[in-house]
Amino acid sequence: MSLPQRFLDWFSARGWAPRAHQLGVLAHAQARESVLLISPTGGGKTLAGFLPSLIEITEKGSGEGIHTLYISPLKALAVDIERNLEAPVKEMGLPVNVETRTGDTPHSKRLRQRQKPPDILITTPEQVSLLVADPHAGHMLRNLRTVILDELHSIVTSKRGVLLSLALTRLKAHAPDAIRIGLSATVADPDALRAWLVPSGAAPAPLVMGQPGARPHIRILSSVERVPWAGHSSLYAIPEIYDEIRKAKMTLVFVNTRSQAEAIFQTLWEANDDNLPIALHHGSLDVAQRRKVEAAMGEGRLRAVVCTSTLELGIDWGDVDLVVHVGAPKGSSRLLQRIGRSNHRLDMPSEALLVPSNRFEVLECQAALRAAEENAQDTEYPMVLKLDVLAQHILGRACAGPFLADDLYTEVSSAWTYRNLTREDFDKAVDFVATGGYALKAYERYAKLKRPADGTLRLSHPSLAMAYRLNMGTIVEDEMLKVRLAHAKRRLGKRVIVGGRVLGEVEEWFISQLTIGKTFIFAGEVLRFEGLDEFGALASRSSDREPMVPSYQGGKFPLSTYLAERVRQMIADPAAWQELPPQVKGWLSLQRFRSIVPQAGEMLVETFPRADKHYMVCYPFEGRLAHQTLGMLLTRRLERAGMQPLGFVASEYALVVWMVRDLSLAISAGRISLGRLFDEDMMGDDLEAWMAESALMKRTFRNAAIIAGLIERRQPGKEKTTRQMTVNTDLIYDVLRTHQPDHILLRAAWDDAAEGLIDAWRLGNMLRRIKGQIVHKALETVSPLSVPILLDIGRESVYGEGRDALLAEAANELIDEAMRLV
Repeated sequence: MSLPQRFLDWFSARGWAPRAHQLGVLAHAQARESVLLISPTGGGKTLAGFLPSLIEITEKGSGEGIHTLYISPLKALAVDIERNLEAPVKEMGLPVNVETRTGDTPHSKRLRQRQKPPDILITTPEQVSLLVADPHAGHMLRNLRTVILDELHSIVTSKRGVLLSLALTRLKAHAPDAIRIGLSATVADPDALRAWLVPSGAAPAPLVMGQPGARPHIRILSSVERVPWAGHSSLYAIPEIYDEIRKAKMTLVFVNTRSQAEAIFQTLWEANDDNLPIALHHGSLDVAQRRKVEAAMGEGRLRAVVCTSTLELGIDWGDVDLVVHVGAPKGSSRLLQRIGRSNHRLDMPSEALLVPSNRFEVLECQAALRAAEENAQDTEYPMVLKLDVLAQHILGRACAGPFLADDLYTEVSSAWTYRNLTREDFDKAVDFVATGGYALKAYERYAKLKRPADGTLRLSHPSLAMAYRLNMGTIVEDEMLKVRLAHAKRRLGKRVIVGGRVLGEVEEWFISQLTIGKTFIFAGEVLRFEGLDEFGALASRSSDREPMVPSYQGGKFPLSTYLAERVRQMIADPAAWQELPPQVKGWLSLQRFRSIVPQAGEMLVETFPRADKHYMVCYPFEGRLAHQTLGMLLTRRLERAGMQPLGFVASEYALVVWMVRDLSLAISAGRISLGRLFDEDMMGDDLEAWMAESALMKRTFRNAAIIAGLIERRQPGKEKTTRQMTVNTDLIYDVLRTHQPDHILLRAAWDDAAEGLIDAWRLGNMLRRIKGQIVHKALETVSPLSVPILLDIGRESVYGEGRDALLAEAANELIDEAMRLV
């Protein structure tokens, strides 16, 4: 396979040669075969995806309508791809028209694109669903030849991917001969992506593998400071992080949450004696501010950016030569994705520094480092069969025009994600969209489809198409309030606060905790809360030294199953401790002396008294979500056993329950068996009873109801508050539980809770894993291994030096007690 001369000349002028995987993708595309390309960062994946289209359009023309649809998971990535694609198109003088279509695209441009579509349209998953819901979609898509799905590994693991898979079935209905080109970083299960990419029942897409890149250079910070026992701030390492920034050309400082980003940026800025240009980037900042940061990065005007996952996907950010990861990465694939942002070329090793926030994270960072060196992957399996997403797609299909249920079932079940969808469940989903379901049939506002005499299904009112466009999508966020920079003015002799430019958005529940005069960190500044107006929150600049840090309900990553297994193996193997810092190695050695170091397949349970309470600490290493669910279920069982539990705290690594009664005495007397206490039968009636009582189900039901279109967040000219939606969905939830407990939205909510919020699958696996492998150690005092989880009890949300001092004061006595040799 060889490129046309014009393309070969372009490669040659840049000192390049086509890579084998780029030619491999081209060969499959020219044979009209869908194909999956897996290649590490910097290997030219994006160019490989576009080459077949650029060549075909140049040689044969595109005809009328869109020739190639490129789908990106991020709006910023779509804009960046358009900019990067313009270079070869312009330099080779190709007759190719490239445009973007995202949520920010003006209505006038969308109308023009409908009348005169570009050759290549770069867009996002949500926009594809809107496109196929347009009655004029056939005009735009009739000559579609290629669909490129970039960063496929990051799309397929969420409901966005499930909705996209349904949109692809609609694209196929309009353009049966179009092929799909999937572009992905290295994944744990390539075969799942190969199957996802093509219609159900078809042979999996051929796989093209890019050549491995240079092995990354990864270091773990060996701090001169004492590594904290607990906490997630990593503020102890700020001087060393700043020193790394000074030595590098440009550094990305990745953190796991938006609140961490704000705290790390503020502390780095205070340490910035050289006045280096350091910026902040996360999803709650105003779009204009994020674009300014991205432009400055591309132009090489910044020395460092503190960021979250908003910058981890395949955008080429200029001269980044170092990635600092603050906090443990929680997964080896996520680490490889993020560190691939540095030295964004296949032949240059990525440079990365891991900064653990506490002692357990030292172990996790060491496990992640070894996994990355082996290129071991722990990506999630693609998400499948979401009934609320199906309901949204059915309504979108009706927006495009009338349809027959039989035809749509055939189409939907051709998606790999819905290959196991039964006709009964499909009919229930259609009935829900048409009537609201049995329990809601009497309410006309839930009747969105009608069936005329010809047997087709169509919208019951044209206004529903507008409602669909305003409310479609699968990302449900908590109520956000805009934060505007305020300043004081004199009006009629009085001092009034006036709002200025928008800094971004924070969750309403955080603002509700503030009183006027309270200070907090946001958008990289210390702000004083000045109150609310009709547009959101007003805040002025402040010089306060101990502001609060906004915390966000979303954005936390669970510890991957793969890394959890590696951490258990490391703890069980004293030979592996030699790679750890002396203070961490000493901590584990003292644990072996004072208590027990469990084997990799065992779970240690420690019991001990402290003050006027009795404690049980167990170490499953299965992630916070699974541990929180375990804590809920254990306290129910301990209550029934008469232990009078008072509370519990879960971390990524351990769980502590404190109680009035002495559990170790009950165990030694034979009244309680740890095997029975941790039996997997708790995943039956105990779990169902807890879920029925929990607010968790109502929260997940609200999200499912919004996605399915039962509750509309937005209406023309107005938007419902989270409180209004919660009241509505809580009432509906109670009605459905009483009158239609098998309603598809109740099933969707249970599925979401089990899969995400309570991690039921992982907890069940853990309970099976430890069966017969529980090791109990009754102690007279706290153990070294228990110190971090005990310090999490009652920790307060105080920022900076105040928080550190508070933690240190509370910790000293506990640490001394645990580390005492006699």
